[in-house]
Amino acid sequence: MAVLVTGAAGFIGFHVAARLLARGEAVIGLDNMNAYYSPQLKADRLAQLTGMGGNFRFLKVDFADWPALASATEGLAVDAIVHLGAQAGVRHSIENPHVYASANLVGHLNMLELGRRLGSGCRHLVYASSSSVYGSNAKLPFAVEDRVDHPISLYAATKKADELMSETYAHLYRLPQTGLRFFTVYGPWGRPDMAVWSFTESLFEGRPIRLYGGGRLRRDFTFIDDIVAGILACLAEPPADDGKEKPGGSLAPHALYNIGNHRPETVLELVALLEAATGLRAQVEEWPMQPGDVEATYADIAPLTAATGWVPTTPLSEGTRRFVDWYRGWRAR
Repeated sequence: MAVLVTGAAGFIGFHVAARLLARGEAVIGLDNMNAYYSPQLKADRLAQLTGMGGNFRFLKVDFADWPALASATEGLAVDAIVHLGAQAGVRHSIENPHVYASANLVGHLNMLELGRRLGSGCRHLVYASSSSVYGSNAKLPFAVEDRVDHPISLYAATKKADELMSETYAHLYRLPQTGLRFFTVYGPWGRPDMAVWSFTESLFEGRPIRLYGGGRLRRDFTFIDDIVAGILACLAEPPADDGKEKPGGSLAPHALYNIGNHRPETVLELVALLEAATGLRAQVEEWPMQPGDVEATYADIAPLTAATGWVPTTPLSEGTRRFVDWYRGWRAR
């Protein structure tokens, strides 16, 4: 099977591509290598994928540029698409809104159009949504049946719009799709702007850690290996075009799932676990909640478990230890 993975130089896309390559699949990785965070980190990830053998091909292209995307993918034989590329970051979206409109709206539309043009050859398109679509939802855990009509960040609004565009393409063109609402993914080769990386870096460098909302915010921290297992479990199970209601409410071949650890923990607990893993004591500064932040995230994963058998297996205590072990090596390279 040949799988096109967008965001292949990004955190989750890299891990998905690596897992596919390890099991013998052909992977076409696509990324524009933007500078939202270190391009060198992205290049290092790509070097890892290239070193895994001849089944990996990389296309440096911006999927928000339709002529460039169409040209780069012309003639490709693709069995499935895992669309993980996006402009990430809740806070960044407040300061740079047009980047999100380009990458997350136009870019997502372009990937849908590519899937449509591939026709029956593309048996499934799995794409990244986000727990951010739930906004300030006070009902816990978050369920895919909950209303998500009141996003509190532009990033969240773009992800909700992606889900709506996907529903349209599933209805009009019967393109089988699965949207995954990710919950606070962390782990080796992660994103430097995320809490686990930035807190660990601050510990090693002796800098204060900013605790927004006094560290009382709760997040459903989900380890990357569990996320990849869930993505690939979904990839193997395209939604049936049978007229039956799917998770998320669609009657077309389009399903929505939460993918998280199903166990929210406070940011203070995260800091304590990182202190234990590093053997270092944190200096902390309390900051107010930032625009776009939510009090808690908590995933109801029952529909995904029922559909695929997937369950997360990595507690935060183990995941933080594994991240710190990787970070020590990466920092010393």
